[in-house]
Amino acid sequence: MSLEVRTVAESEYPDWLRAVHSGFLRPPVVADEEVADRLPHTDLSRVLGVFDQGRVVATFRSFTQELSAVGGGTLVADAVSGVTVSATHRRRGLLSRMMATDLAAARERGDAVATLIAAEYPIYGRYGFGPATWTTEWTVHVPRAGLDPRRSGRPEDGGRIDFTDGEEIRKIGPELYRRLAAVRAGMVERDARRWDVGTGVAYQSHPWTEPFYAVYRDEDGSPQGYAAYTCDDKWEDGKQPLNTATVRDLIAVTPAAERALWHFLCSLDWVTTVKSGYRAPDDLLPLLLPDPRAARVTTQADMLWVRVLDVAKVLEGRTYGASGSLVLDLRDAGGPAAGRYRLDASPEGAGCTRTTESADLALDIAELGTLSLGDESVVRLVALGRVEELTPGAAALADTLLRSPRRPWCPDIF
Repeated sequence: MSLEVRTVAESEYPDWLRAVHSGFLRPPVVADEEVADRLPHTDLSRVLGVFDQGRVVATFRSFTQELSAVGGGTLVADAVSGVTVSATHRRRGLLSRMMATDLAAARERGDAVATLIAAEYPIYGRYGFGPATWTTEWTVHVPRAGLDPRRSGRPEDGGRIDFTDGEEIRKIGPELYRRLAAVRAGMVERDARRWDVGTGVAYQSHPWTEPFYAVYRDEDGSPQGYAAYTCDDKWEDGKQPLNTATVRDLIAVTPAAERALWHFLCSLDWVTTVKSGYRAPDDLLPLLLPDPRAARVTTQADMLWVRVLDVAKVLEGRTYGASGSLVLDLRDAGGPAAGRYRLDASPEGAGCTRTTESADLALDIAELGTLSLGDESVVRLVALGRVEELTPGAAALADTLLRSPRRPWCPDIF
């Protein structure tokens, strides 16, 4: 019998969730509470399943998302999530069919990009996605960090750090997050439900451990950042503490707040190890320590992947620190973005239109996704053979125009 690709009815949603659990190697059971919690926040018109004799054997969903661009603007994204194919139905083109259906709908809506977090690196490049942000996790050996153990818990800049609870984080967190997204590309929208999930209010698929919440306030008492972290309870022989603090979330909108929160976390009594969680690769953490070697990189990996759907919206929807013009020859197998585009950029704004002029650079649409948030170097991609430089000096000019002062960062998995 043929395999049917279609949207999922409400009555089929529990079976669809069960298939998602199975695909991600979680126990293939679905609690009624999980269905009741998720369903009101799920647009079933964007939930796809592949059915084999009534059984869900592949899953795919998308939802509308705002993505911060270079310079503080936002791009409307088609966020892709919950992608699985049953082990019994691999290598039958099911993902390709679902992806084609979803991306066609996204283009029809006028979405600028599609986004996803890739569980496996090799899968999504063939659909035009490229890794646009990277993430780093540090493990800090606190005794080696060189911080003064006699230092008080009060920041030296006149601010203060206070413990709080999830209720206050749900009040102050969204505005702090929006302020950071205005100066850091790559951040995806956090709606009210995500704040509920992140602070333990909504249904949790795993046992919930209430974290400690610490808020940094400036001299005027205004919150400028917060950290959420948990601690274990580990002691060695001789009653010596070997506790680890694990950061779940740290959002800081000023350098002073970022420095103060990391100093606070690396100065907790009994804590000998701090795990930073997923951070921007250019986070202040390692270099603010007296001995940066105390911070060992334990994860360095791709994070947010971007698939450009509307070239003009992406290139016109960001700012530029210099002036210049480039003609890009884009390859987009099976996609409408293929063709030549002229980018005229300046600090005052940018225009991007189709053109028949000779190209300066030739690249696949996936490489434009990689470059879209300002992280990667065109010169580097030329050296890798992933971009072709047709006009001498065009790659260096592209780096001058496209790269962002701070590396983009996506703190959330979705």
